[in-house]
Amino acid sequence: MLSLTDSQKWFILVLLVVGSILIYLLSPMLTPFLIAGLLGYLGDPLVDRLQTWKLSRTIAVLLVFISMFLMISLIVVLLVPVIESQFVKLIHALPGYVGWLNETLLPWLQARFGIEGPLLSQQELQNILGEHWQKAGSVAAYALNTLSKSGLLLLGWLANLVLIPVVTFYMLRDWDHFVAYIDDLLPRNLQSNVASFASEVDDVLSAFLRGQLMVMLGLAAIYASGLWIAGVEFALLIGLIAGLVSFVPYLGFIVGIVVAAAAVMFQSQDWIQLIYVVAVFGVGQLIEGTLLTPWLVGDRIGLHPVAVIFAVLAGGQLFGFFGVLLALPVAAVLSVIVRHMHRSYVASTLYQTDIV
Repeated sequence: MLSLTDSQKWFILVLLVVGSILIYLLSPMLTPFLIAGLLGYLGDPLVDRLQTWKLSRTIAVLLVFISMFLMISLIVVLLVPVIESQFVKLIHALPGYVGWLNETLLPWLQARFGIEGPLLSQQELQNILGEHWQKAGSVAAYALNTLSKSGLLLLGWLANLVLIPVVTFYMLRDWDHFVAYIDDLLPRNLQSNVASFASEVDDVLSAFLRGQLMVMLGLAAIYASGLWIAGVEFALLIGLIAGLVSFVPYLGFIVGIVVAAAAVMFQSQDWIQLIYVVAVFGVGQLIEGTLLTPWLVGDRIGLHPVAVIFAVLAGGQLFGFFGVLLALPVAAVLSVIVRHMHRSYVASTLYQTDIV
C-alpha cells in the first residue's frame, strides 16, 4: 500500500489536473507522438531481445524499426486497394441484397412469424446511397480544395507523416533511458510501490496491445482465408471486420458468421453453403481458444470487454482520434488502480467492521 504525505497527495492531484488540461488542449498535436509512443512500446521488447544476442542498441533499434515500417507499408500497399475494391463492390451490390431480403427472406419471415411490410425498397436504398455519396464527395472535394489552398495545413499533414517514424526511432532507442529517468524522479519511499504498480500496468497493457492485437490479426487471416476457400464473396472484407472486432469475446464470431451467412445466401441461395461458413468460424474459434489466446495473451489481460468498449467510445467522444488511441492505455491504468483500491478496501477496517 502507498503511504503518502499530505504534500505528496496535493502534488499528485495538481499534477493530474494540470496534465489532464494540457492533454485536452494539446490533443490535436499530440496524436503523432502518441502513435510513436505506442509503436515504441510495442517494439521495445523486440529490441531488448535482440540485445541479448550481443547486438548494440542502435543496430537492434534499426532492425526493429525497419521491420516495423516495412510491415506497415506492405499492409498498406497490398491490403488497402483490395479492401477498397471490395467495399465499392459491396456498395454496388447492396440494392441486390435488399431485393433478396424483400423477395426471399421477408416472405419466409411472413409465413412463419407474421412480419409485415418491406424492409427497405431498392429505390429508397439507392436514394440514401446517392445522397450520402454526394455528401461524401462534396466533403472530400472540400477537403482536397482546402488542402490545396492552405499550404500550412498541407505542411502540417506532411510533418505528422514524417514525425511519426522519426519520433518512433528515438522512442525505441531511448526507451530504457526514459524509464530509468522517470524512476529516478520518484520519491524513494514510493519507488518500490510505484514500480510494482507500473509492472502490473505493463502486464495488462502488453497483454492487450501485443497479445490481443496478434490474436485479432490471426483471426482475421483465418476467417478471410477460410471464406475465400469456401468461395464467399467479400471474404477479405468480412474476415477483417470479424477479426478486428474480436477483442470482445464472441462478437467477431457473431458478426462474422451473420454477415458471411447473408453474403452466401445472396450469392448462391444454397443452404448447404452455410455449413462451410459455420465450419470456417468454428475452426477459427477453436484455434483462438486452444492456441492463439493461451499462447499470445494468457490470463493477464484483466480488461473486461465492456470496459474496453466504453473506454474507446468515451475517448473518442472526449478527445477524438487522439482519445481513441489513448483509451486503452488509460483503461489499463484504471483497471490496475481499481484492483488496488479493492484490495485496500478489503484490508481496511471499514470492510471488516460489523455494522449493527
